[in-house]
Amino acid sequence: MLEYDALSGYPSPNQPRYVHPNLRTIHNRIIASYRDKEFYDGDRDNGYGGYKDDGRWGPIAQNMLQRYSLDNQSSVLHVGCDKGFLLHEFAQIHPSITLRGVEISDYAIASTKPSIRPLVSKASFTELPFKESRFDFVIAIGVVYSLNLRDAIKCLNEIQRVGTGKSFITLAAYETEEDLRLFRYWTLLGCTILKRTDWVEVLKHVGYTGDYKFITAQSLNLLEKSEP
Repeated sequence: MLEYDALSGYPSPNQPRYVHPNLRTIHNRIIASYRDKEFYDGDRDNGYGGYKDDGRWGPIAQNMLQRYSLDNQSSVLHVGCDKGFLLHEFAQIHPSITLRGVEISDYAIASTKPSIRPLVSKASFTELPFKESRFDFVIAIGVVYSLNLRDAIKCLNEIQRVGTGKSFITLAAYETEEDLRLFRYWTLLGCTILKRTDWVEVLKHVGYTGDYKFITAQSLNLLEKSEP
């Protein structure tokens, strides 16, 4: 396993994101937990604030294809594929590549591009509906740390089971208590937020062999300010 940023090129916030204890309340987190229209295309405090295909996934797909040596003969699974934008980019570059997506949101699945929609299944992230070693490459962005620790371990085991060793995941991490506080102020669905060394121990525990990227208060450009 290796720490690697397969999301290089994804737009980063240029300006600080100021957070405070009441920025996103339990009310916002309850709404987000349903992962429906309000989470994807509603108010920013409840989720993405408009999850649109603005072209940002194109460079990510190119980066992943090169990094993981994927071509028309490859097979790719995206766990937590949202509206399938990344899968669509893979298909644009390699039309014959085998693609599958798994999502738990009915709204996201219904909003998937028509060409990708038949490739997406509704299924639990901890019980992937595929045979062992089915995919050359498995992606899970923002998925593992949205689960409690026990389910996060199950999800990681499933990623290992259905893949052949190549994968990319993101993990919510912190180093200081201030980092943790800022991340908790910001996150809506983040459940398992661990120190980097603790995540490495979890990955070793499950025998994870893929790449991973830590999502932190610093990478999100979070700063604390007094409540308005």
